[in-house]
Amino acid sequence: MSASPEDVNAGVIDEFRANEGRVGGVLEGTPLLLLHHTGARSGRHRVNPLAYLGDHGRYVVVASNGGAASHPDWYRNTTAHPNVTIEVGVRTIEAVAREATGDERERLFRAQVERFPTLREYELLTDRVIPVVVLTPRDEGQRT
Repeated sequence: MSASPEDVNAGVIDEFRANEGRVGGVLEGTPLLLLHHTGARSGRHRVNPLAYLGDHGRYVVVASNGGAASHPDWYRNTTAHPNVTIEVGVRTIEAVAREATGDERERLFRAQVERFPTLREYELLTDRVIPVVVLTPRDEGQRT
């Protein structure tokens, strides 16, 4: 029996925290952050490990959901409650989430595809435009 997505995420989160933000296996070498967000309907605290790329002191994540027809829950949650917290390495950073649009979205998505080519496959699997979310630290001193 395979592990549920929640169990897989819990394992990644535990490994991330035990190893100063690094994990092994298929994610080894992938820059990861832990996104803390609030459920849009439930109001419950949630945490998701996400691959990211830095962009001028901001953290960029992609709501690919593996190419599924619907957006991932974390995306809907950050749209409803954009004040988030991220863990990057051993740092905890308060941030604001917003969706990139237009030329900015295209530039950031293409940069992500260069680093994570699987995103191109996900893009081909779905009819939706895959959102790109920019996480901007609230305190200038917290930036990368």
